Amino acid sequence: MIDKSRLPAPTPTPETEHFWQGALKGELRLQRCDECSEVYFPPRPFCPACACRSVTVFAATGKATLLSYVINHRPHPAFDGPYSIAVVELEEGPRMMTNIINVEQVPEALPLDMALEVVFEPLSDKISIPYFQPVGGAS
Repeated sequence: MIDKSRLPAPTPTPETEHFWQGALKGELRLQRCDECSEVYFPPRPFCPACACRSVTVFAATGKATLLSYVINHRPHPAFDGPYSIAVVELEEGPRMMTNIINVEQVPEALPLDMALEVVFEPLSDKISIPYFQPVGGAS
């Protein structure tokens, strides 16, 4: 369970504004280089592969697989423990650090390579946070 009142809100910057606007609309937005076709995350104004500044923002599928995680049992002001801190690989290729929600936080319920889908939790009327859950929703 997430205590939204205790979660620090991210501050959008000119480089990340498109990402946060997409999250408010339920879209996980990525960037693709117009020169070399590299798809990347986190947002930045240039391609990390070739440094080209011509990039296109697009809505990702929101599908991912679980690459790695740790189950944190230490207290956090915004999360009832335990909670997972995970790295997922998006269908489009980039990797993203996130939390896996709507599933029991035990190793048996979090097998590596598990199929995931993005879900958005509104933090305020200006910010929505992307998390991931097992495909098909809460267990």
